[in-house]
Amino acid sequence: QVPLVESGGGLVQAGGSLRLSCAASGRTFSSYGMGWFRQAPGKEREFVAAIRWSVGSTYYADSVKGRFTITGDGTRNAVYLQMKLLKPVETAVYYCATDLRASSILEFPAEYELWGQGTQGTVVS
Repeated sequence: QVPLVESGGGLVQAGGSLRLSCAASGRTFSSYGMGWFRQAPGKEREFVAAIRWSVGSTYYADSVKGRFTITGDGTRNAVYLQMKLLKPVETAVYYCATDLRASSILEFPAEYELWGQGTQGTVVS
């Protein structure tokens, strides 16, 4: 069973918006935070945003600052990503993940233990 389930992907025109959701699926666990990553065809998985439950801090890749907003509920291990002013180059599969060990390197996929299957976000010009 996939521990996390993403939803909200779809097709949108350049400049449009998408809101992604992610929630734990049938499994209880305690996490220090959650993150969003994306992977375009032929490219490595890259960090998009992360949130720390204890302090409510949020972190963003430079490329999305000012356009994306991460929010969530640590009691339910649910996380959301509001994406605005989307660009065609941001077409990718978007994944959510949980940090169970209080990693200090939020940008590295290897620091996250549980992942969802991803949701496709396609931006057309």
